[in-house]
Amino acid sequence: MADQTTDDITLSKPIIEMATVANEFCYFFETLEKKDKETIFDFIQRILPLLYLKGTLLPHISPSHPEANERFVTEEQWERVFTELRDKFGKDDEYWIIDPQYINETEPLKASLSENIADIYQDMKDFLMLLQKNTLAARENAISECSILLGNHWGYRVGNIFSRIHHLIYFEEEIDSPY
Repeated sequence: MADQTTDDITLSKPIIEMATVANEFCYFFETLEKKDKETIFDFIQRILPLLYLKGTLLPHISPSHPEANERFVTEEQWERVFTELRDKFGKDDEYWIIDPQYINETEPLKASLSENIADIYQDMKDFLMLLQKNTLAARENAISECSILLGNHWGYRVGNIFSRIHHLIYFEEEIDSPY
């Protein structure tokens, strides 16, 4: 009997790789207790470009049953990630951005690393939970929603976070450097 999963695009290599990176991302932020700010910054610097890349490689899928789409992360789960990060980041949490998503793209807006990371966490965790339901309709919706959210939600946050983290890592090194 032929293996039917080989023709199922929802089980293809790009999906598995995205799920792997998303899982690593979520696990890290679900286990923050003993991690310090430097460890978190280093992880973010490495995982965000990979997460973005894998998201852009997802195939375009139109779900055959859009009603099978679900969200799983509760407000309490989001709040826990947000609060732990905000406490660890302290004064480094808030920063200014120019965000093209808003009507006036020339005025700076105040942003929060912890809020943006918690938002990405929610999108990734929802993607993983829906993917794990292991029905074709659920997988199609998980992939479609992750792609849509890359375009209008978490993709922007990755860019904003990345420039801030880059500054914090390298600017701090320059200040602490004896050269």
